[in-house]
Amino acid sequence: MKSPASASWKAPLKFRMPTAENLIPIRLDIEVDGQRYKDAFTWNPYDPDSEVVMFAKRTVKDLKLAPGFLPQIVQSIQSQLATFRSYEGQDMYVGDKIIPIKLDLQVNHTVIRDQFLWDLNNFDSDPEEFARTLCTDLGIEDPEVGPAVAFAIREQLYEIAIQNVTSARENRISKKGRRAAEHFTPSKASGAALDLMKLFSFRSSVVRKRKEWDYCKPVLDLLSNEEVDALEAKEERSGR
Repeated sequence: MKSPASASWKAPLKFRMPTAENLIPIRLDIEVDGQRYKDAFTWNPYDPDSEVVMFAKRTVKDLKLAPGFLPQIVQSIQSQLATFRSYEGQDMYVGDKIIPIKLDLQVNHTVIRDQFLWDLNNFDSDPEEFARTLCTDLGIEDPEVGPAVAFAIREQLYEIAIQNVTSARENRISKKGRRAAEHFTPSKASGAALDLMKLFSFRSSVVRKRKEWDYCKPVLDLLSNEEVDALEAKEERSGR
């Protein structure tokens, strides 16, 4: 996998997901007449808007949801797409930035926790391929775990990309006020990355050293039916 040319603080990029495919994370959590629908998936922001309506109709039909879900699903997806598109064309700073990605997921009976470093300058990166490799390495057979891992990665990368747009905007404002100053204030996420990079050491930030395995190795747990039922009941109570 080739590495793209490194960006510098003085050469901002145009906003996009820092991955090979410019897919964005979409979350739905909708309740109509006591019936709740939750989902998470990625979407190509360049697909025609008609695809949103078709998706909503198919979802309502396949899951036998109440008709009232249809407009809410459409509105929620379109709103999240509009947010993404509002950043398009804007500058974002990346620089030599390596960020921590953290996983803490429960998918059906599988619980997976992990943390690793991700290079924002690698625009050839593929969260879906990474997730498939991770599941293979850990012997995870549930086909729903891989997409959930990839989604969690994309969601965090999307948040960082938005923060990078904000940082670029703040930097321009700062330069207007103080032309001599070229100081760039790191975001909270980049600060967290620096802390984690101290643990990994910068030169080998994408490699887990043997002495770091206990701290950074993935944690995998399989839940019993009773444990899954208890967690679902707890989530349902908290969602009320």
